[in-house]
Amino acid sequence: MSAGTNGAVVAADRGARALRGGAKVKIAIVGATGYVGSELIRLLALHPNVEIAGLIGRERKGDPIGGIHAHLATQNLHVYDTIPDAAEAVFLALPHGTVAARIDEFLGADAAGNTRTIIDMGPDFRLQDPAMYPAYYHFEHPRQDLLPSTVYGLPELHRAELAAAGKTNRVIVGSPGCYATTSILALTPLARAGLIADVVIDAKSGVSGAGRDPKADLLFGEVNESVKAYGIFTHRHIAEIEQELLGQGATRDANPGADGIDFLPHLIPMTRGILAACHVRTTRPVGQTELDDLYAAAFANEAFVTVTKTPPATKHVLGSNEFRTWVGKDERTGRVLAIGVLDNLVKGAAGQAIQAFNVVHGLPETTGLLQLPLAP
Repeated sequence: MSAGTNGAVVAADRGARALRGGAKVKIAIVGATGYVGSELIRLLALHPNVEIAGLIGRERKGDPIGGIHAHLATQNLHVYDTIPDAAEAVFLALPHGTVAARIDEFLGADAAGNTRTIIDMGPDFRLQDPAMYPAYYHFEHPRQDLLPSTVYGLPELHRAELAAAGKTNRVIVGSPGCYATTSILALTPLARAGLIADVVIDAKSGVSGAGRDPKADLLFGEVNESVKAYGIFTHRHIAEIEQELLGQGATRDANPGADGIDFLPHLIPMTRGILAACHVRTTRPVGQTELDDLYAAAFANEAFVTVTKTPPATKHVLGSNEFRTWVGKDERTGRVLAIGVLDNLVKGAAGQAIQAFNVVHGLPETTGLLQLPLAP
């Protein structure tokens, strides 16, 4: 983790949704039977400010969690098919299009009109431009009226918006995609400095990123000893990568020539992890010292981001909420190479969602997320 004071810890201005009197926030997890759902349970079961009030899975009638996720059998939790009324916050790990169509049901409301905090792990509230949903997800967004008030749940870029949302009655957080998180964080210092003239992102992911549902092309015999490019020219995470790097945090005007990002993902035969290698042609000449200074300044106070002196590997962050990045100048070609790695099920999904939840609820951002990486 980066040195210095932890600027990622949000001041305890509790707001309308913060904890009062030490009470725990009652949460529910919808889609608890999948990989992301299991990671949410694993992490939130040990969160000191959370009570798991409900686990929800389709057509489940009190099934013990140990029969679905054997590693969680000691938790004595059960999966049902409805959200308990007591739930104050809901984590949603559902297929695209589902949450947007059912958002009022998930928000709920008590007698006083208070609605729940929604952390959507899918894409339904990640994109601000409604035209991007049919282009990348093949559905017309049914609740475009809600998009302007939702928050992209990447705390390193949107911490202030998440904290402000926590003071309102209705909070909808669109948790970022795993590839998007890796790519955005690796490139943010360059985008903020207006240095991106052109960028190609070559990314690789383990098979857990495709979910738990059985698919023929994800069988061991298909994936083992093979590498496959997929989502060529059309991968869904392109939209949010461009939104965050070229649309909001850094404008297209600040990065002339960067009209779009070339993104090519690959599936590789490992369970967890993403590595994104970002090849950048810069808008002006830049040296290694300036690059080092940019990355050091951008992430100096980020609890979960480490700038490394040598290129990191996915094993270096396994099982943790850490993101590690390295940047280097190729003196021969003049290009800049930025590499980022994370665990796609933690910082790329469940851990990041909890990080955003902490900010919304006025908790220290690292609460429940300080697990060190696993090795070997």
